[in-house]
Amino acid sequence: MLFRPDRLLSVYVVHPLWVGRERCAIPILMYHAIADEGSNGVRPYYETRTSLARFAEHLHWLQAHEYRTVGLDSLSTTDAGEGHAKNVVITFDDGFQDFYTHAAPMLAEKGFTATMFVPTGYVSENRQQFKGRRCMTWSEVRELQRAGFTFGSHTVTHPQLHSLSSNQIEYEARTSKQLLEDQTGVAADFFAYPYAFPETDCIFAERLRGTLQGCGYRAAVNTSIGTAIPGDGDFFLKRLPINDWDDLALFRAKMENAYDWMHAAQWLKKRLQQVNL
Repeated sequence: MLFRPDRLLSVYVVHPLWVGRERCAIPILMYHAIADEGSNGVRPYYETRTSLARFAEHLHWLQAHEYRTVGLDSLSTTDAGEGHAKNVVITFDDGFQDFYTHAAPMLAEKGFTATMFVPTGYVSENRQQFKGRRCMTWSEVRELQRAGFTFGSHTVTHPQLHSLSSNQIEYEARTSKQLLEDQTGVAADFFAYPYAFPETDCIFAERLRGTLQGCGYRAAVNTSIGTAIPGDGDFFLKRLPINDWDDLALFRAKMENAYDWMHAAQWLKKRLQQVNL
């Protein structure tokens, strides 16, 4: 295990302070690829792959601790289920085929479900690739949708929205939503922001909110770190990044609110980058 300050502080400092406290937030987990090949060489914090064995560990821990998976629609009400401390939302980004071949069967075996956010420009009836990985086809999307999994928009082309014009952002949001609905016959109510979310740019954030509302979305998630408060369902829901470096100690800390402190560090880093531009 590499030395990670975020893991050290979360597992050995923050988590012990939080043990036994009543929870009022629901974790939204953010996975990407579920695959067994080696690391892509990035630092653990930025890894987006989770091995099958590690993913199985996470699911076993959730089941053993009596968690239940709920949808993002559950966060739109203040009474997000009785005993919401045992609720979790599981999400995936990028529409990789390994969600169909590996993740979905493993989730179904445990009685869990999840939401997959797909960049619709990389999904077709013929297999395409995105970031060097094979993507799902529309027939696979429809099969999983019928099996109880939810699909949301991750734009059309997975661009850096912050650098686009208002018209381009609306195209990415509206077109991807319409294509998902045309292909599945089910409303695509949820949106996931690609890449790091520029939350320190308040003007952009409010412009994005207006665009997503105008396109008919009910809520959206992004890459800002943290857990979600029932009743706060809006267009800037935080998530917890999960990858192959999340051993059970760190996974438990994230599940029990002991990783939320990272949001302040993340926000400060973004703010400093914005000032230095």
